[in-house]
Amino acid sequence: MVCQLDVHNRLLMENIMQNRITQILGTEKPLVQGPMSWVTNAEFVAAVSNAGGLGVLGPNAGQTEMTADPIETAERMRREIQKTKALTDKPFGVNLAPNPDQSKDPWTRPILDVIKQEKVSAVVWMGVGGGTVLPDIFAELKEAGIKIIFRAITPTIENTRKAEQAGADIIVATGFDEGGLMPEKAIGTFAIVPMIVDAAKNVPVMAAGGIADSRTAKAAFALGAEGIFVGTALLATIENPAHERVKQGIINSNADDLLLFKAPPTYARSLAGSLPQKLVEMTQNGAEDAEFGKAMAGLSGFGAGMMQGDFDKGWGCIGLGIGSIHEIKSVKEVIDDLLA
Repeated sequence: MVCQLDVHNRLLMENIMQNRITQILGTEKPLVQGPMSWVTNAEFVAAVSNAGGLGVLGPNAGQTEMTADPIETAERMRREIQKTKALTDKPFGVNLAPNPDQSKDPWTRPILDVIKQEKVSAVVWMGVGGGTVLPDIFAELKEAGIKIIFRAITPTIENTRKAEQAGADIIVATGFDEGGLMPEKAIGTFAIVPMIVDAAKNVPVMAAGGIADSRTAKAAFALGAEGIFVGTALLATIENPAHERVKQGIINSNADDLLLFKAPPTYARSLAGSLPQKLVEMTQNGAEDAEFGKAMAGLSGFGAGMMQGDFDKGWGCIGLGIGSIHEIKSVKEVIDDLLA
């Protein structure tokens, strides 16, 4: 009887592990790592892919300082892609966040060319604003054999269907529990996932937001998701390049400790510090978007918080699932625990 139960459980797990997500991405497990800007690099992304998920290089991956040159930015990404290839033979992806107005976007074309030239297998398409869908670029990616994981910052039925019609391979349903740039509407993961699952007709959906242990992962699958999109749970890992103070802050904090503030065009939540507290007060006082931009210093401020552990001069992006994270583990241990 025990042996039969073990076989039954193993078959159930294999069924979960091998689904439309894994078939599309060519991965062992239905997990995609969120492209967390500065806090990704070749070593971390390769560790995710080697553990069976899809690692994703974010903007500024592997960097310690920004450049204002789009070509240099693209070439830095090329070098990080090549480093990743040297560390894994598994699929991995790159983040792409096009401006809805391509005439004002000098960044996307150079990065897109590098992605195609280096034969990256997938992109996480960050749909800004109303969930930007650019059919011409979708078609270009499809022609190059690159899988499109569409993640609207604010997922809706409308942008889900637009993305599917344009050729997206996978849709990410992001709840307000999210640790990155959060949705404009305060719809939690439990509400947004079934809504987007029902809206997507022929493509699988991944759940994002607050997924940090096997309980929340199981809940995501129960809601109809076929995979999980994970950020915060992978921050507190040995391989992640985030500052040690960030990792310790995650394991010593819970959702009550996080500070929520406006981060135009949406919101962010951070570990506590002088700057995040100032941003909370600005939010409460109705500050203008331009004031937030100046105070936050964009991705530089994010880098100060996450890479230097300085929350007096910087800020971060942390998800509500941190209450389930109690120790710093390896990437493989975290992924195995999530899908246990």
